[in-house]
Amino acid sequence: MNLSFLGAVRTVTGSMHLLEINGSRVLLDCGLYQGRREESNRRNRQLPFEPRGIDAVILSHAHIDHSGNLPQLARQGFDGLIYTTPASRDLLSTMLRDSAFIQEQDAKFLNKDRRRSQAPIEPLYEYADVVRTMERVVAVPYRAKVSVVNGVELMLYDAGHILGSAVVALDLQERGVRRRLGFTGDLGRRESPILRDPERPTGFDVLITESTYGGRLHDPYEKASLELAEVLIGAADRGGKVIVPSFAVGRAQELVYHIAVLLREKRIPDIPIYVDSPLTVDVTEIYRLHPECYDVEVQKMIENGGEPFGFKNVTYIRHVEDSKALNTRSGPMVIISASGMAESGRILHHLRNNIGDPRNTILIVGYQAHGTLGRKLVEKEPEVSIFGERMSVRAEVRVMNALSAHADQRALLEWILNGSDPDQRIFIVHGDEDQSVALERELRSRGAREALIPELGREYAI
Repeated sequence: MNLSFLGAVRTVTGSMHLLEINGSRVLLDCGLYQGRREESNRRNRQLPFEPRGIDAVILSHAHIDHSGNLPQLARQGFDGLIYTTPASRDLLSTMLRDSAFIQEQDAKFLNKDRRRSQAPIEPLYEYADVVRTMERVVAVPYRAKVSVVNGVELMLYDAGHILGSAVVALDLQERGVRRRLGFTGDLGRRESPILRDPERPTGFDVLITESTYGGRLHDPYEKASLELAEVLIGAADRGGKVIVPSFAVGRAQELVYHIAVLLREKRIPDIPIYVDSPLTVDVTEIYRLHPECYDVEVQKMIENGGEPFGFKNVTYIRHVEDSKALNTRSGPMVIISASGMAESGRILHHLRNNIGDPRNTILIVGYQAHGTLGRKLVEKEPEVSIFGERMSVRAEVRVMNALSAHADQRALLEWILNGSDPDQRIFIVHGDEDQSVALERELRSRGAREALIPELGREYAI
């Protein structure tokens, strides 16, 4: 049995790990690598294996850095099955179609400035590749055992990160040797709103764990409510707008839920909330289809006739004309829009129109990768470039870390070490290098003898 780490090593993007057993090859995740355009294009097009040689894919969840290169895999000849949860399957269809549209639009934009002598840029993949991908997806309920290939049995457990996210547990057998392999995907937080707490399967001989916040601690959720109320009250007092770059899956729904609670408790003024992202609208509808993923609090709300994602103050926007109209209206108001790192989508138009007004607030509620517009705002750069135009940042910039959907260092350590054998082999992935190193150091200090950060592309025997 061998494991190769082909993405999300010493970085948080492009999750991709390869298991080889009994002559079969099983891929754990197939995410898009997101970074500098040239490097991203090369890595996403040139898969580090022969796609036709992959027998199966196990998908931890639908976020694009874990799922977004599945259409490229199908485009290059993969014809095996893709195993994931029912909710992730539904999200996957919407998110991959949106990703294909973005690939096609990016290629179209870049080709406008190319000379006739230059070969046109092709999109990474197209809608037809998404169709091929979805034909291969098998929905596996939580805690149902499925045989994937010879010697590999799969069971998925709730990871509590986003709707349908899963901890992967694989029972392996090769030549009389048995091993249990675990893969956290992205691990959620306990007591987060909407979704259930992460489950902790046991008995792993080998564990692949994320480390997004391997060296950091989150503020408690109670602080998130206080900070959010403070921001919204301030915007109402100034007559300003609160502009929120938000991921379409998970973060937007959680934010709407928090605002609904604040309004119901009369802790904030009665101001309009606009969710301006067609993808977010589609994703929210999928959330409504999967109450089996909700925690007890939301279940009770629904039983009592409540609606976690819809209330009189919130308006979901699909059409471009309605989106543009928001920029001609005066505040106070809240605009929640994608993308979450402010690199593409309608959020760029809202930032362009509102970043220069000191009455407004830009509220950052999620992880911002190095080099993104969102990261530059977090780092309080006085000027930023939007659509190639240098703009002064006069709006207030606020950062809320308490809404993160990832487990922090304390939660990761508790989850990893709970009932584990000191000789369990732990591979640390999906984190900037400083975060992975911090988690490795803490694990070793607490008795984990086999914790290590793998090298990208290296094969390890298990």
